[in-house]
Amino acid sequence: MARFARNAGRWMLAAGVLLLAACATGPRVTSDVDPSANFGQYRSFAFYSPLAIEGQGYATLTSGRTKDAARRQMESRGYVYDETSPDLWVNLNAYMQEKTDVVNTPEVDYDYYYSYRARRYVSVPYWRDRTDVYTYTEGTLNVDLVDAKQNRLVWTGVAVGRVGRTKPEERGAKIDAAVAEIFLRYPYRAGSGTPAATP
Repeated sequence: MARFARNAGRWMLAAGVLLLAACATGPRVTSDVDPSANFGQYRSFAFYSPLAIEGQGYATLTSGRTKDAARRQMESRGYVYDETSPDLWVNLNAYMQEKTDVVNTPEVDYDYYYSYRARRYVSVPYWRDRTDVYTYTEGTLNVDLVDAKQNRLVWTGVAVGRVGRTKPEERGAKIDAAVAEIFLRYPYRAGSGTPAATP
């Protein structure tokens, strides 16, 4: 039973990345940076071990795609992949939560009563609130950059969005897009402590 629960958790984690990547309107992305970090000293990176997204101890198709997307983003900024002595560790995590929305909508309706004075039925409008409850799944994808020498978080990017279904052949592109959205908030290039202008 414990093994089943662990496997179910692993599939939910993998599904979180896939479904977050399928957000119809795009995720909400935020980031935070350690103002005391010297980004000019970072020139190389590797992936943290074990990755949070690989909590089960092995790589999945989803974690592999997410790692590939993060590696492309880091290398496009001039960082060199170095497993032996990286300046930065890249850690990735994803999870899902069930959420509920309650929406109140005013609407008009009519009631009828018989008027003895008018000798007929009369309609009278009245207002009421209609309450609708919607449940949905919210996915979160985190990218953390950790100073390898100090073992200290120096930058984090988080994408949060409602998740939906996606076709298997679209997953790679959607994961790339979600990771790219996060890295749009990362303003540094390898060896440069000055943030680049953000679009």
